[in-house]
Amino acid sequence: MLAAIIAMFGLSRTAVFAADAEAVGAATCLGCHDKHESFKKNIHAKALVNAKGIEFEKSCETCHGNGSLHAAAGGNKEDAGFATIKNPGNLKGAAASATCLQCHEGGKRMHWQGSTHDMKNVSCVDCHGMHADKINGGKAPLLKKASAADSCYQCHAEKKAQIRKSGHMPLVEGKMGCTGCHNPHGSPVDKLLAKNTIPETCYQCHQDKRGPFMWDHAPARENCATCHDPHGSHNEKMLVTRSPQLCQGCHVGGRHPATAYGNSVSDLASNRLAYKGCVNCHFAVHGSNNPSGKWLNR
Repeated sequence: MLAAIIAMFGLSRTAVFAADAEAVGAATCLGCHDKHESFKKNIHAKALVNAKGIEFEKSCETCHGNGSLHAAAGGNKEDAGFATIKNPGNLKGAAASATCLQCHEGGKRMHWQGSTHDMKNVSCVDCHGMHADKINGGKAPLLKKASAADSCYQCHAEKKAQIRKSGHMPLVEGKMGCTGCHNPHGSPVDKLLAKNTIPETCYQCHQDKRGPFMWDHAPARENCATCHDPHGSHNEKMLVTRSPQLCQGCHVGGRHPATAYGNSVSDLASNRLAYKGCVNCHFAVHGSNNPSGKWLNR
């Protein structure tokens, strides 16, 4: 009869058994999972009591589900009751994150669903250890890795390589982290930016480049990444390429230095490559407030 009901509604035996499980309390859970004894000092354990009014005895089963059948299995994985407990660490993507989102669905996580990470089946437990107390003493954000950057590097290895270049953001020195610019929990903006635009993100630190300027430089105003690589570069000032080639990518004619001094190919090459530093004269490349600074030279 039970088998027929399961087949009729498309349920798994685990789901049916789990519905019959009863609460046993955290003390029972810790009887076997004593390695999580430190959870008592964890920010989650404290928050459940102080913010949610859930006493410690109910803490384990608030996230993992009622554990009577799991406990009765006594560690026997062949027993159907063993699998009735929910372990987000063994689930994928949205299924794993659903447990966390019961409480953590607002604030910086309001755009999690449908975000780049969510769509690629990254879950909360890929970066966070719910029972952890070693890395940061059981305090937020309970990362599995030593830092936010190390968490990101698990997937973004190419960014780790860029950060190690000669010109880089001070992540290596520990003065900032990836979350200073990106919101890994979701954003309505491209690249999971924490701010609305790339310039607005950069202006958090580089306020002197914000303006407004009497004479502004349109590329600098519209997108800092047109000229700078925000993750790292071997060029000065983290430029995407060296001057004068960088400037001449747009300023290819009409005025010096892109205008050839002669008619030969060698003259053109010399003009573009040999010691022609645009910023030697046009040093106010982000904008100028000097009445005579139309050419960004004052």
